[in-house]
Amino acid sequence: MEHIKWKDNELILLDQRKLPQEITFVTCKTPGDIASAIRNMVVRGAPAIGITAAYGLAMSGISKRDFDADCQLLLDSRPTAVNLQWAVERMRDCYRKNHRNSKALVAEAVSIHREDIEMNRRMGDFGASLFSKPVTILTHCNAGALATGGYGTALGVIRSLYGSQKLKKVFVDETRPYLQGARLTAFELAEARIPHRVITDNSAGYFMQKRAIDAVITGADRIAANGDTANKIGTMMVAVLANYFGIPFYIAAPGTTFDLSITSGDEIPIEERGRDEVAFINGKSIVPDKSPVAHIGFDVTPGSLITGFITDRGVLHPPFQDNSH
Repeated sequence: MEHIKWKDNELILLDQRKLPQEITFVTCKTPGDIASAIRNMVVRGAPAIGITAAYGLAMSGISKRDFDADCQLLLDSRPTAVNLQWAVERMRDCYRKNHRNSKALVAEAVSIHREDIEMNRRMGDFGASLFSKPVTILTHCNAGALATGGYGTALGVIRSLYGSQKLKKVFVDETRPYLQGARLTAFELAEARIPHRVITDNSAGYFMQKRAIDAVITGADRIAANGDTANKIGTMMVAVLANYFGIPFYIAAPGTTFDLSITSGDEIPIEERGRDEVAFINGKSIVPDKSPVAHIGFDVTPGSLITGFITDRGVLHPPFQDNSH
């Protein structure tokens, strides 16, 4: 299904908060609506956030709003994903070069969307080529079609592996507290009829110890020049486990997720989210009312724990300046 659709100068988004129980859509009519949709997780995933923001700035141009103010509004919606910053700057550049022409802005947003899908498919092919025989993959969070313009990054590699008959099964971390694995990755795999099994986050080590997992592939929200990678909270622990058990750990991400302006993960802004996402499940409190909660949205996996980076330009290794990135 189309989870990001531009129609009649409005953006229609699949509400990912309701999956898998409900398939409902949210219509965004202003850049403010889009900033809210990003902030409140109607849409999530670094590439998808960037694409959505690009359409928001197309709206800004059409309605003759304060373009720079809308750029800042969207940049502030979620700080960790560098794709958001990349898309906003590309749209700002288009705005200036085309003398505020709204048709050019719409065309640029559509191009950003289309290019992302093409990059994902190339990434899938490069990732599948890493394996010569059928493998079992563990993935964390959701880096599928829902997190991108379509096809997916980590899940795009998994789709390509499945299509080339080199996939046995996928282990899907549930990914607390927002359950992007259990709700979204499992949803995508079930729709594609790809064999999979949802596991609790703290089961990954058990299955690695049992030699049930051949490789780990996750997505990313921002990658520093030295390979340090921000991704959904819990990714670093998976990487540490994979390293201990000698299991390859790959990041799948397009070039837009690399931030060569920062030298290490220490410079990546890490989002902290609200208490309720941890304290409530389906509207029911699971934490005592008086108990405070720390809800860190992302962690940073050291580049030294990452076997390789599957990108739309091939499989890369840090430092990325040496790879002409």
